[in-house]
Amino acid sequence: MTGSHTWQTIPEMVLSAADRFGDSEAVVDGPLRLTFTELTHRIRCAAGAFAEWGIVKGDRVAVWAPNSAEWIIAAFGAMTAGAILVPVNTRFTAEEAADVVSRSGARVVLVQRGFLERDFDAAVPTIDLKSDVLTSGVPFARDPSQWLRADDVSDVIYTSGTTGKPKGAMMSHGQTLRMYEEWATLADLREGDRYLMINPYFHTFGLKAGLVASFLRGATMLPVAVFDVDAVVNLIAAERITMLPGPPTVYHSLLAVPDKTMLATLRAGVTGAADIPVELVKRIHDELPFQTLMTGYGLTEAGNVTLSRPGDSFADVATTAGLPCADVDVRIADDGEVLVRGYGVMLGYLDDPAATAEAIDAEGWLHTGDLGAFTESGRLRIVGRKKDMYIVGGFNVYPAEVEGVLSEHPQIAQAAVVGTPDARLGQVGKAFVVLRSGADGPSADDIISWSRRRMAGFKVPRSVQFLDELPTNATGKVVKDRLR
Repeated sequence: MTGSHTWQTIPEMVLSAADRFGDSEAVVDGPLRLTFTELTHRIRCAAGAFAEWGIVKGDRVAVWAPNSAEWIIAAFGAMTAGAILVPVNTRFTAEEAADVVSRSGARVVLVQRGFLERDFDAAVPTIDLKSDVLTSGVPFARDPSQWLRADDVSDVIYTSGTTGKPKGAMMSHGQTLRMYEEWATLADLREGDRYLMINPYFHTFGLKAGLVASFLRGATMLPVAVFDVDAVVNLIAAERITMLPGPPTVYHSLLAVPDKTMLATLRAGVTGAADIPVELVKRIHDELPFQTLMTGYGLTEAGNVTLSRPGDSFADVATTAGLPCADVDVRIADDGEVLVRGYGVMLGYLDDPAATAEAIDAEGWLHTGDLGAFTESGRLRIVGRKKDMYIVGGFNVYPAEVEGVLSEHPQIAQAAVVGTPDARLGQVGKAFVVLRSGADGPSADDIISWSRRRMAGFKVPRSVQFLDELPTNATGKVVKDRLR
């Protein structure tokens, strides 16, 4: 089924799954089971509902909800109606999410009522994803190929910017289809695979390497809303899961499972987003049934940049991010920064030409902010982060954003945040804090709980150290290497 199709857009490809895979199982979500024929019908109904609400080509539709069958129906229904999808990180606080929805210009936002402690207060109409509103529409009849184009924007995914505010990276239908066709091939995703989806759909990995790739190949999608190792192990056994991507934490959890026979059906894994010890990769191969384990390097602004290849050694998979993808140029700048150019680079940041110009230079090179080097075999190794970003359990954290929030604390004069190693999450944040003079200081626990109310959990520093002053250089910039 691969490579012979010339779809221009994601909805065209998704709707064609009814013809290609028909009565094969498309989605399993708790008691709900849908074939590809049934799923595409529901997507057409959702598109019809969006059209009835007045959504037209180019309008933006936001989704702020955990992985579910309804998320899939809403997202591809919106795209089928011509809308641009804006997935919103479920780990954001309501305030952070409202900010993204507002700046995206979304006409409507879909949420899952009761998923988070408090409901989302948006200035635009809010629809409950789990209500029957989406399936009540008259099936959308327009053929996407007649009025949507490959270079139309398909989605805007927000990344936390180093200056604090998340920025929305715009990607097109054509970019996505081409990129995840290659991903599906290298990840060994096959028709009939049963794909357990732990990676959140609001992330490029979940939305594209997950959903888009599954529609391309005819894999059964099994959304997981919240990772719980016991529930996941039972699901792997009961549903005969074959495909299980995730951050290294997921594989750590599986290695600790007492009864490995529960995992016998697993064939293909994909990891990334953190350094992986060679020993962990060797253990995955020795103690778990995976036949293939792929890794790679990518970012919201460019999708997949490098991917490992079938047959790569344990050491290659563990210590490098693989080889550049087809028609993607990667080079290392004089200061060690990884630069990327090619069809996969974003069309720009939504409504932010200044930030776009800062990220993509006149020659079309995207400046990733990551530091890297090539091995003798031409594989990319990511060695650090130019702007001190760190990754907590697969989520990027930018110290500048966290420091900005901490500086709002009435008793904090200065704060600097760095990533420190953590056995479970890869890295976690540590805050160095200088209190205002005369302040009857808060404790470390006070600052951490204060932070929890103001930012997503993965951004909250796990430890706080009080200093009399932060180390600075001649120009007054904090020297983070000394803090580390």
